Amino acid sequence: MTKTTNSQTKHAAQTERLESATKGTNAVSSLARKVTLVTMACVAVGTTGCWGLGGTNYNLGFLGFPMPVSPYYQHKAEEEFWKNERYNKVPILGPTTSGGAPVALDPPSDDEVMHALESARPVQGGIPLLYEKQRNDVRIIKEKIADYVDPPRFYPLIGPAQLHHAHYKCTIYFEEKTTIGYPVPHTLHDQEAVEVVYIDHNHFHMVGDVEPYTTPAL
Repeated sequence: MTKTTNSQTKHAAQTERLESATKGTNAVSSLARKVTLVTMACVAVGTTGCWGLGGTNYNLGFLGFPMPVSPYYQHKAEEEFWKNERYNKVPILGPTTSGGAPVALDPPSDDEVMHALESARPVQGGIPLLYEKQRNDVRIIKEKIADYVDPPRFYPLIGPAQLHHAHYKCTIYFEEKTTIGYPVPHTLHDQEAVEVVYIDHNHFHMVGDVEPYTTPAL
């Protein structure tokens, strides 16, 4: 009876050691598989795009990974390019014609006026449900307040030219709605908002021979 019990005990111990060894082997195999998968993923990510491990690729560090950017900043960059391309440059026109005073014929467009209004009284860049501004029912009145031409002079990189000044006063009537969601939710509705912006449409007119010619003092 004792021999049978000892034999069963030895068998149970062997079975337990075998199970422990099997579990250890499975754990090592699982860890090895995970390490292999992570290594393959790192190699796959590191050898794509500008994040290269060698060859002719460039290593940009953390800049090589895509980063989320708010659409607000994308719109601001595109808006700055739009204004610089269309409204921030001074055109150089041909000479003025004889027989009458030159008159500026290009008043500011509604788009230019709205860009100037946004710079003076912005409504963009709010936080949804916390702080937002809206501008509705916009009406624009444009008035020319000055239109004159300077005498001819020499301008660097241009040559002899005349500067034509054209100043406009733009009055904008609109409704402004401000929504505040925290800490006390409320809405402010200004139905008679008024803003005045001044826009200059200065430009150059080329000039032929200028007499007398004077060298500008440096």
